[in-house]
Amino acid sequence: MTTTNSARARSFDAVAASYAASRPSYPPALLDAIEELSGRPLAGARVADVGAGTGISTALLDGRGARAVAVEPGDGMAAQLRRGLPHVPVVRGDGNRLPLRTGSLDLITYAQSWHWTDPARSVPEARRVLRPGGALALWWNDSDPRVEWIGEQRRRVLDAFGEGQEDQHVAAYDPDARLRAELPAGVGFRTRQVEWSREVTLDVHLANLASHSIFLVADRAVAEPVLERERELLAAAFPGGTVREAYVTSLAVTRT
Repeated sequence: MTTTNSARARSFDAVAASYAASRPSYPPALLDAIEELSGRPLAGARVADVGAGTGISTALLDGRGARAVAVEPGDGMAAQLRRGLPHVPVVRGDGNRLPLRTGSLDLITYAQSWHWTDPARSVPEARRVLRPGGALALWWNDSDPRVEWIGEQRRRVLDAFGEGQEDQHVAAYDPDARLRAELPAGVGFRTRQVEWSREVTLDVHLANLASHSIFLVADRAVAEPVLERERELLAAAFPGGTVREAYVTSLAVTRT
């Protein structure tokens, strides 16, 4: 991970509570696809959720009956995870050097976090920790670029911050391009995409937007006017105060 990426990755610690409250979760169909592509049920599986953040994906895995452990490097995010999921073990570390025993896991998951790793290190680490027949699953939520207002918001944000500051999520990648860009060559991933949406208040949508690293590392004099402008524009576009966010969740699974 570069110094710049490391700073961005750790920028979430300061907004852990807001992150937990406003970031989207994942649809049940994603968990079904993980089970199908990994070749085993989540119930009873030994799973490490790496880059677990505040535990959004960890909670879903736990809810499916997985024996989950969360791996998280950030102080603020780990503390928030412990508050929300006090029964789930949390270990400090990241995907480049997993603090886990060799051959101990059925599944390793990365939800919105694989792009913070160095695949030259994180792929061998995943292979080391997985038992024979285990699986590595990576997934991302991307705002659906086919929805007009989402595409317009992306352009406004990038215009404000500059193309060189593009953020992985605010950028609203074409989901196919997301998979091509993020997956390491020669590993043999199988992929699946799930379209879904959620309805949230305007305040929750703006908190979600503000929790992305492009805002967190920016000067407040730049970031705050962008959020205020978005509030004005979306209040006019959604006069009822409810914003319908559309997502494509892209999943990639490889088995040892």
